[in-house]
Amino acid sequence: MFVKLQRKLNSPPAQGFDNNYELLHDRLDLNAVNPLTEKEYFVGGSTALLDAVGLTINKISKAQANSKPEYRAEKVLFVITTDGEENASREYNLDQIKCLIEKHKEKHGWEFIFLGANIDTVDVAHGFGIDAAHASNFRADALGIGTAFASVSYAATGLRKGQSVAKDWKKYVQKDFLARKK
Repeated sequence: MFVKLQRKLNSPPAQGFDNNYELLHDRLDLNAVNPLTEKEYFVGGSTALLDAVGLTINKISKAQANSKPEYRAEKVLFVITTDGEENASREYNLDQIKCLIEKHKEKHGWEFIFLGANIDTVDVAHGFGIDAAHASNFRADALGIGTAFASVSYAATGLRKGQSVAKDWKKYVQKDFLARKK
């Protein structure tokens, strides 16, 4: 599933990134998904990160609960990626998000990864209830984003094999981040 918050085309820049929650793909086979372009994915102004996380956790939780057992995902890997700090959420606060994340980790075995650029990623992830071992900085450029998503792919591969997120899942994204530190 891919979710983004964006400003609608031809709408004025508003108070958030833009506080619009738009579901681009809902649990589709990746082979059925066209590559994202700037037409579907672009940045706006602010970041309503808590709203995006809360809405998506609740959506997937409901989908899991309302599906027949044989159609439920055996493992859920929830990846939060941001290039900025929360500054525009209206529906959720940090305490609510932390409770949701901790509940889904403990009760359902969900795994969470937090990737951040331009922020203190480990500190922000900790506030979300995500351990430092599952948080990493990345460079907000083509190489950095590619490395970050390759690291997530590596983490997901372990889950598909019935394992937990590998302890070394972030070694390449961290290596890239540190090597190109400004």
